Amino acid sequence: MEFVVEPLNGPIGREIVGLDIERDIAPATAEALREAWLEHGVLVFKGIGTSPEVQLRLSRCFGELEPHPIPKFRHPDYPELILLTNQGGSAGPVYDFDGTAICGRIPWHTDLAFTTTPNAGALLHMIRKTDDGGQTGWLDMALAYDELDDAAKAEIEGLEAVYLFRAGLEEMRFNNPGGTRLTPRNDSYPDFPPVVNPLVWTHPETGRKILNVNTLNIERILGMDEDRSDALIERLISHAMQPQFQYIHDWANNDMVLWDNRRTLHRAAGHPVDQIRIVHRTTIKGTVAMGRLLEAEAVA
Repeated sequence: MEFVVEPLNGPIGREIVGLDIERDIAPATAEALREAWLEHGVLVFKGIGTSPEVQLRLSRCFGELEPHPIPKFRHPDYPELILLTNQGGSAGPVYDFDGTAICGRIPWHTDLAFTTTPNAGALLHMIRKTDDGGQTGWLDMALAYDELDDAAKAEIEGLEAVYLFRAGLEEMRFNNPGGTRLTPRNDSYPDFPPVVNPLVWTHPETGRKILNVNTLNIERILGMDEDRSDALIERLISHAMQPQFQYIHDWANNDMVLWDNRRTLHRAAGHPVDQIRIVHRTTIKGTVAMGRLLEAEAVA
């Protein structure tokens, strides 16, 4: 084995130690890394992100990479990298939180939950951290499901939830972090039709059951009256937010963190808009449809 898997300072995920990323990764090592990813959901690689080539080499151990669908977000020299930065101005909305203008705050979510096919995962590489804020957190929703009591598991088995695209925090119905929007709303996003996802889905590679409650995009439970639906969603969110299911990463430059998007929620704490943050991201393409489009008659 060319690396060691060690516990993190939180209850979920693992740190990969000793991996020599400056040379080609042997097929057996790549397979072992992939097995560790599927077993633990979040993998942390501290201080080894020395170049875009290193990030791409490591990312390809876990599957086919998917460039961002909007070209302006792609790295100009490496189209499979996404450039996430507020250098030259914030690409996303800015909110006032307690008198501080914050950009990049994204509540707990899974990527592409508002489509039928979420991506399989992603790898973040910190190029330039901020002095304040900027942490990223992950929630292990497989563990959250495991810790539900039998009555709750029976209650949610077979239920489906409607998910919508959200263009801003103010549109969230559940676990809304608040804040006052300081920048105009961007109405140029594509039109994403409502989708329906199971409240419990089965991981396509491990077979584990996952509690699928995405606080950013969830709207309601299909076929349930609003009061009962809201109460159940709030109860499931409260359960999933418990500290024993979380890992919060306080970044150092050249750290990289990989996660399984089908198993975990993640959130970005955001940072003061006047501090520059630069992150490179690769996305591992999803190949399995987990949800379906909501039929027009169901909307009526």
